Amino acid sequence: MKEIIVPKTPDVAVQEEKIGGRTHSEIKYIMTALMIAMLLAALDQSIVATALPRIASDLNGLTKLSWVATSYLITSAIATPIYGKFGDMFGRKKIFQIAIVIFLAGSALSGLSQTMNQLVFFRALQGIGAGGLMSLVLAIIGDVIPPRQRGRYQGYFGAVFGISSVAGPVLGGLFTEHLSWRWIFYINIPLGALALWLVATRLQLPIKKHKHRIDYEGAVLLSTSVLSLIFITVWAGVDYAWVSWQILSLTASTIIFGMLFIWRERRAAEPIIPLKLFRNDIMTVSTILSFITGIAMFASILYIPLYQQVVRGLSPTKSGFLMLPMVMGMFVASMGSGLLITKYGRYRIFPIIGTLLLALGLWLFSHLGLTTSYVTLSLWMAVIGLGLGQLFQVPTLAVQNSTDRHNMGTATSTVSFFRSIGSALGGAIFGTILISRLTHHLKETLPGIAGQHVAGGLSGGLQQLEHLPATIKHDVLAAYVLSFRDMFLIAIPFVVAAFVVALFLRETPLRETAHETGADTTT
Repeated sequence: MKEIIVPKTPDVAVQEEKIGGRTHSEIKYIMTALMIAMLLAALDQSIVATALPRIASDLNGLTKLSWVATSYLITSAIATPIYGKFGDMFGRKKIFQIAIVIFLAGSALSGLSQTMNQLVFFRALQGIGAGGLMSLVLAIIGDVIPPRQRGRYQGYFGAVFGISSVAGPVLGGLFTEHLSWRWIFYINIPLGALALWLVATRLQLPIKKHKHRIDYEGAVLLSTSVLSLIFITVWAGVDYAWVSWQILSLTASTIIFGMLFIWRERRAAEPIIPLKLFRNDIMTVSTILSFITGIAMFASILYIPLYQQVVRGLSPTKSGFLMLPMVMGMFVASMGSGLLITKYGRYRIFPIIGTLLLALGLWLFSHLGLTTSYVTLSLWMAVIGLGLGQLFQVPTLAVQNSTDRHNMGTATSTVSFFRSIGSALGGAIFGTILISRLTHHLKETLPGIAGQHVAGGLSGGLQQLEHLPATIKHDVLAAYVLSFRDMFLIAIPFVVAAFVVALFLRETPLRETAHETGADTTT
């Protein structure tokens, strides 16, 4: 009788494709945790916007309203490069878990706040955690995924960042209208707990065992310089004139402490931001590109919804939903460019195309009118989304591919830090431009009442719009439209500058493996 040999069933785990020493299933859990963490940090930059009026009413703190958003922005920006350095020094998993816990504690306490002072303080605590989430997520991707395969996954994160910028106001409005403003903070707790559990159980990263010297002096100097710069972006042209002694003093503080920080970093044993990183032209170009892109992108993300609310009279929630074409454009471009990077190993072309599309989109929006159709607006927003979606991931990918593992967290957080600073500056710069051009156009159309409607800035004009006679309101809205047109036109040179910088981005072959761990131990 002929013997029948039954072949052994191969182990599924053995057959499963491995990337950077991990199976796709293992990476899937890690990526889920990282995407949740980035979503939380990015979402909390914008989700409070539509809830601020209700918060001010409930906590009786209208005069401190702006600090609910500003305190978060300040601490997250300052913490970003510090987390990057600490991750390199003590292991990213441990520092990432600490950042999540701080963020969740700040979220819970913000939701429980009974006074405006408490809310501002707890939002600052939340920002300290958020600074670690944003920077360490990107660094951990560099630990887990080889550069050649990274585009396949990193496209998701570009999409998450873009979607959160638009979805924040929508969710903030929905929670405030149907539940309570406190839920914009409470919603973070179950999501953050899930991310913390996945990180604790699924993420294994190498760490180096050796003594470190923390550059406390550098951290203080950097924090002081950044704090002064952000105060300028918040107060200049709104609370104080650009040439007032307060703004001039803050400008001097930014420059002086910035120069002292550079002096300190040249001498520190383990600097917060090692200046030697900028000897690498890819690091320098990517940092500048991220900074300029951060400035330019806020002309669209912040002020297109504002046009819809001011000129078209839409609610914040509805204006957020109407941003979906931009979100879809971001998602398609981010995912598509990521897959193409993985397939062909080329990344330089995407920021070049992205800046051109973004410039085109801004030019299209410089033709806004009082009754521009929503179909036309949707097409224009899709163009901007396709541009922005190609700009998020490439600077980080290029830097991680050209940096040794010992400095990868620092290099990644530095790119994120300059993008955050650019975003803060962009919001302030274009807000000032919009108000300035509004003043100009109102004086042309309604010279007798222009000062009344511009006094107190854009928000003051918005509050008075509803009480204007129909004919005057039409002229005021026409002045707003002209102001939006001017602002989008002025944004184009920033994008052109980003395009020129992108041309200098040197392309190097993407590594097929993750960083070598050497004598590292795993935790």
